[in-house]
Amino acid sequence: MKLNWKAVSPKIGREIPAPYYASAGAAAMDLHACLEGPVTIPQGGRALIPTGIAIALPSPDYVALIFARSGLAVRHGIIPGNCVGVIDSDYRGEIKVGLYNSGAADFTVQPGDRIAQMAVVPVVQAELVQTDTLDETERGGGGFGSTGR
Repeated sequence: MKLNWKAVSPKIGREIPAPYYASAGAAAMDLHACLEGPVTIPQGGRALIPTGIAIALPSPDYVALIFARSGLAVRHGIIPGNCVGVIDSDYRGEIKVGLYNSGAADFTVQPGDRIAQMAVVPVVQAELVQTDTLDETERGGGGFGSTGR
């Protein structure tokens, strides 16, 4: 599929890299902080970081999902504030990433830093059918560790 995108900041492609896949096997593309200057996220704090880009998914058959970058999450505790961001197929505004600092220290995001990764995946909109009963399974209503360790 082709994903149309546009720069909503003149910095994209000059000072801030355009989105790209870091390797031939990458499932998600890197998104960069499109900032005027550094932004410090205090320990336990949040910040909304612009990326300087907007996208046009081709149809409601696709969604763009925003995930944490593994290194930022493991090394610094920097994760999307909503765990996984959802970019619906009809959204055309700038992609911004809400970051949460769950780490042990303040963290500074620099202009151009890779802050998240975005994957485009297929969507199935289910036909909702209300019922009074559901089919039985061996697991049933067991959850929260009910299937073992």
